[in-house]
Amino acid sequence: MNAPPFREHPQREELVRELHARASEPLRPPIRISQIAVVSGEHAFESDRAHLAALCARKGGTAPAAGAKQHVADLGGLFVKWERHTEFCSYMFFRRAHFSDPFERPVIEEIPSDWLAEIPGEVLSAIHIAFVQKEAELPDNNEISLRYFNGNALTGNAVAGGKAMIWADFRLHSDHFSRMLVQDRGLDDRHAGRTIQRLIELNNYRALALLALPTAIEMMPRLRDIDESLADVSARMADQSDHTSDAELLGRLSQLSAEIESIAARTSYRFAASRAYYQLVRQRLRDLRTSRTDNLLTIDGFIDRRMGPAMATCESADTRQEALAQRAARIGSLLRARVEVGLEHQNRDLLDSMNERARVQLKLQETVEGLSVVAISYYAVGLVGYVLKAIKDTGVSLNVGLATGISVPVVAILVWFGVHRIKRSVVKNEKD
Repeated sequence: MNAPPFREHPQREELVRELHARASEPLRPPIRISQIAVVSGEHAFESDRAHLAALCARKGGTAPAAGAKQHVADLGGLFVKWERHTEFCSYMFFRRAHFSDPFERPVIEEIPSDWLAEIPGEVLSAIHIAFVQKEAELPDNNEISLRYFNGNALTGNAVAGGKAMIWADFRLHSDHFSRMLVQDRGLDDRHAGRTIQRLIELNNYRALALLALPTAIEMMPRLRDIDESLADVSARMADQSDHTSDAELLGRLSQLSAEIESIAARTSYRFAASRAYYQLVRQRLRDLRTSRTDNLLTIDGFIDRRMGPAMATCESADTRQEALAQRAARIGSLLRARVEVGLEHQNRDLLDSMNERARVQLKLQETVEGLSVVAISYYAVGLVGYVLKAIKDTGVSLNVGLATGISVPVVAILVWFGVHRIKRSVVKNEKD
């Protein structure tokens, strides 16, 4: 096919492929599934893919292609579906075969234990799902609980418009897997695959959303301490009788603000991810189209009752953290304004002191100017006396003493006038 005549965005093909990524596998009962979700981090893509390739090599399956984010391989009748997500990857192992006990000898036992032990990351979610035919004769709910769920209280409901029935207890059993029993009641292969995938994603995203809860519980006491410290700083600022310096208050406030930012840097990603995962949980519940049946607590009712308070705690911690950051910023603004006002008062006092010193210097300068006029006049009169004596020596009849005395006020006036004229000239030049 010829290349298009237009220029394409370099990410166009990648974005189109993303629309078709993680498609569900067509499934037909009876089938048993073991699925695990492993938190391996955002930078473990290659190690996850390499680990799956090692399993495929050992079991005779096709290894994933370079850069693949999803891969399905046939390991001799046992299938593995691998998906890589942002911070975790999932492995779904399934085999279609008849079975008498849904959870006896699950398919995960066919996977080498050493390979499971070396999976990069940490397993956060693990579940066994048994998908039985419509014709399968299942006992009543109490007997299902006793036989397959160790007598635990069950949640369950019809899904997909009544075309499937689900039973689950959302507990860890002796192998540290949870269990879910699904009965087909009219699903086709594609619809069955989508329903099973939604149930698996519901379980994974539920666990991932709850990851923020321990963080929220851990940080709440420290947030309460910071809140009380901020209140103490505010009270000291408002108390006129408190003598704590502004510098000390500003130091305490800066330390509290830095601690709030440190907590936010450690938790903001987790809280944001928790909100996103919880939205996905809610979306998967809507997609399942659950309906109540057999007087069991429904899965969506269980999720709302148990996850709702946990998510509210996480949201409260995140909101309180943001509120403390804004409060610290407001207190900081007020304290800096008070410091600036204090500095303005200090600057005003300093200017007043400088003006007073300038007035003193001016008086001293005027005194020095008077002494300078006297001194200059004294030397000028002396020079006049020498001139008069020289004139008398030429034979001119002249009373030198009288003439010198008469010259004193004249010389003094001329000197004073000259000094003031020079002063005015200098002041004018400075102003210019």
